[in-house]
Amino acid sequence: MAGKEWWRPEVFAGRRANLELRSRVVGAARTFFAARGFAEVETPCLQVSPGLEPHLKAFATAFADPYGGPDRPLYLHTSPEFAMKKLLVAGMPRLYQLAKVFRNAERSATHHPEFTMLEWYRAGAALDDLMADTETLVRDCARAAGVERLRRQGTGCDPFAPWRRLSVAEAFAEYAGIDVLATAPDAWAPDRAALAAEATRIGISVSPSDAWEDIFFKVMLDRIEPHLGFDRPVILHSYPVSMAALSRPSPADPRVAERFEAYACGVELCNAFGELTDAAEQRRRFTADMDLKQALYGERYPLDEDFLAALDSGMPDSAGIALGFDRLVMLLAGADSIDDVLWAPVAG
Repeated sequence: MAGKEWWRPEVFAGRRANLELRSRVVGAARTFFAARGFAEVETPCLQVSPGLEPHLKAFATAFADPYGGPDRPLYLHTSPEFAMKKLLVAGMPRLYQLAKVFRNAERSATHHPEFTMLEWYRAGAALDDLMADTETLVRDCARAAGVERLRRQGTGCDPFAPWRRLSVAEAFAEYAGIDVLATAPDAWAPDRAALAAEATRIGISVSPSDAWEDIFFKVMLDRIEPHLGFDRPVILHSYPVSMAALSRPSPADPRVAERFEAYACGVELCNAFGELTDAAEQRRRFTADMDLKQALYGERYPLDEDFLAALDSGMPDSAGIALGFDRLVMLLAGADSIDDVLWAPVAG
């Protein structure tokens, strides 16, 4: 495939404008956080626990002991979340990071095995604060990029318009005609048969092996996400509480969690939580997630006991968010693929 290597000048020239735009957006993001008193931090990519979302696959490695001891298993993190929360416990009230993160078995137009996560945390903040942060940050980045709209495959949306705020229950009702919370009379043990019947009623195929969460995502992908973030971005909030392992239940409605995602042009941009600070409850959820991972994929990752100890010592009430920085640059540049906005894509 001579002539196809990314570093050849004639190939690189096709991405250069996107990369120059990316540099301006990086600068705008740093300016945004500096103006609001955030500290930029750097935490290790190598961690004892890579992140415990059951469907994410991590890259595993090992630290070779220079003094002759046994090798120590380590992982490339899927998010800097655990380390950044330890810094909250240590006394940092506002912090952000442009972190390289790693997720195995992921590659598509919007996924890359190594990508950049923009993650930030605010002690004493609520989800509404992070919603406002996100809207202002995206607008600042659009100004730096010199664009008025986010664009994706012939579609677009206006980040300067008021963003729509929509609960998950409202989205299921509006786009799928399903009362999703009614299928979870026990919030922590949703009724799989009830959601399966509703999905089948609207023409979505359900496998006998599908759990309630699998069916939820099938409805999301087929009926809801294709409508999100056109004309203007959408903030989708109040996820069923069983689907937010690191967030606290909403005090207004214990059936849902303090969690939101923002969408633009049908692309998920970020995921935010009102952070869970109960160490015992966090351990219970992590263990349940690893039991599920073991059942589905035949493997489990170790818990970060240091993180749980930090929670137990007293993490402040806080809110945190992870934004896919490459995806934001894609939409600002109107690029078709995440590879088009990376300086050097992973080979292969």
